[in-house]
Amino acid sequence: MSKSLVLAEKPSVARDIARVLGCTKKGNGFLEGPKYIVTWALGHLVTHADPEGYGSEYKEWKLEHLPIIPDPFKLTPIRQTTKQFNAVKAQLKRNDVKDIIIATDAGREGELVARWILEQAKSKKPIHRLWISSVTDKAIKDGFNQLKPGRAYENLYAAAVARAEADWVVGINATRALTVKYNAQLSTGRVQTPTLAMIAEREKQINTFKPKAYFGMQAITEKATFTWQDKEGQTRSFDQASIEIRLEKLDSNHAGTITEVKATPKSQPAPHLFDLTELQKEAHRRWSWSAKETLSTLQGLYERHKVVTYPRTDSKHLTSDMASTLIDRIKAVDIAPFRKATNQLLRSGAVKPQKGVIDDKRVSDHHAIIPTEETPILQNLTDKEKRLYELIVNRFLAVFFEAFRYDQLTADLKIGEETFQAKGRAVTDEGWKKVYGTDEEATQTLPAFEKGQQLPVRAVTMTEGKTKPPARFNEGTLLAAMENPAQFMQGESKALIKTIGETGGLGTVATRADVIERLFKSFVLEKRGNDIFTTSKGRQLLELVPEDLKSPALTAQWEQGLTKIANGTMKKEAFMKDMIAFSKQAVTEIKTDDKKFKHDNVTGKTCPDCGKLLLEVNGKRGKMNVCQDRECGYRRSISRLTNARCPVCKKKLELRGEGDGQIFVCSCGHREKLSAFEKRRANSKGKGAGKRDVQQYLKKQDEPENTAMADALKKLFDK
Repeated sequence: MSKSLVLAEKPSVARDIARVLGCTKKGNGFLEGPKYIVTWALGHLVTHADPEGYGSEYKEWKLEHLPIIPDPFKLTPIRQTTKQFNAVKAQLKRNDVKDIIIATDAGREGELVARWILEQAKSKKPIHRLWISSVTDKAIKDGFNQLKPGRAYENLYAAAVARAEADWVVGINATRALTVKYNAQLSTGRVQTPTLAMIAEREKQINTFKPKAYFGMQAITEKATFTWQDKEGQTRSFDQASIEIRLEKLDSNHAGTITEVKATPKSQPAPHLFDLTELQKEAHRRWSWSAKETLSTLQGLYERHKVVTYPRTDSKHLTSDMASTLIDRIKAVDIAPFRKATNQLLRSGAVKPQKGVIDDKRVSDHHAIIPTEETPILQNLTDKEKRLYELIVNRFLAVFFEAFRYDQLTADLKIGEETFQAKGRAVTDEGWKKVYGTDEEATQTLPAFEKGQQLPVRAVTMTEGKTKPPARFNEGTLLAAMENPAQFMQGESKALIKTIGETGGLGTVATRADVIERLFKSFVLEKRGNDIFTTSKGRQLLELVPEDLKSPALTAQWEQGLTKIANGTMKKEAFMKDMIAFSKQAVTEIKTDDKKFKHDNVTGKTCPDCGKLLLEVNGKRGKMNVCQDRECGYRRSISRLTNARCPVCKKKLELRGEGDGQIFVCSCGHREKLSAFEKRRANSKGKGAGKRDVQQYLKKQDEPENTAMADALKKLFDK
């Protein structure tokens, strides 16, 4: 009997599909049933060959070899996952397999994962496509009942290949040129370099900012404090003398008259549902989570617990065909943390989201992140998973409630010739804010003033302040800037700015977290608290890379082309012709540049492997010594910031040293050996972390990955 082979992107998704399809027989890298065989990738199993795959001469990094332009590009199995590739290939070659169902993630990169495997395995069997946004049993069953023909996604595949080939041509050549010319580990890419440039531009704005003093007035009464306004409604002036003259005229006036009292009705709809970037921003705002931290937690809720929909989405809306599923999703979250809101919705009988939530035109590959029809077992979720799940569910439930309504209250007080105003508000309908509990601003009420009322004034004082520079980026605000980098595209055409807005900015929702991590791990960025700073290496890199690689406009231009390829209005070959020309130009610029690169973080210590001086760098979680020779790759941790707290000032402790000599150090001066710390925690009768907890925590610390150049190339490029 002939069977269909289902190719999933990850083992966890494959197991879910296999269970639904009745595939219970276990094999080497697959699960089999009466009609289907389910196998899986591990993300990408196949990738582009490294430069040395096109000739042994490219093993040596030399400027005269550049640019390297493969024709055609070669694919190769990824060395670490060759075993699984061979297992998938064996199933593809089976005589009883009549067709293939691609069940990788429904998007451009998911298409590439599957098609490259099929191409490398030389499979010519018919293809069907499973396109689903969640991995619940119902979604899988519905998806298999509505399989799409593989040919419908040929253009999407062509766009994915064009993206990969363009990243290779530009990234490999520009990176090799920079690295060889300046003998330093310098990498560049169409997403990571503009992201670095945005941070540097913000730093420039901060460093060149000159604060300006501004002035205003306040009238203090027994009932309220009123703020001065000029005739245009401005509450501050940069002219101190003008304010002082006004204040002097008011000195003899000790009473004012209420000239107007207003109650203006206002309404505020519930915030949009979450896409990935918005969720990452909110998690950082609330808990200082990194983008990668949020994504990995979300991935667990999606894959392991199956309680939320597909994470890597750039949409905040739902499609019309989902309307009938919304009641089941509300019933699924009718559990303790959300019961007050769900009971109110379910009792109402009519469950309908607010206007704009359902909008087919604003959903591309995947809809917003919302709960599935599966009820979670809360005790099975980690603390992080619970917090993130509650965030998603509350945002989902909120869109079914009425708008938050309140009266904006204002009272104008006339003193002499000057007008002062007090503001407040009175809530008339909590609406969607019932989901979140008491509104923090609901208490901003005003006394019951009446027009014409005389009000004794206790004092009129001058207020003053200074303008502030823009804030430094943190991971949350950096994600927002990557999503909408228009303010960093001065001088670019309106069409490009519009395109980058429509295509979601720099990178994709799936890759931004990795791009930020890569910038930290290549030591061009560092963290001080939650704020992000460029390093000397990062600032110098921006001086050395070609100008076009620093602007978000490059990504906008690429996305314009890739969208045309996916829509079938442009040939991949035409796109690649432009990319190859761009790569050649970039290499020429780097080769002919006369700039210099200087390591300004050289230590007095020598590398134990090659004898050259070591550099001291700030990783994302601590300091390291790394060899300045790009071909050596030696690195050793000096210290790392932990989550252990100082017993004196409660700040996070830094762990220094190695082995038995490890010591915790705090900025307040507290020092404590690791052994003493473990003993103190063990004696705290179950409070805080014990020895095992500390050891497990240290194992989980993210070490910067080995960036010896041969290894770095495989993870270098932006997707």
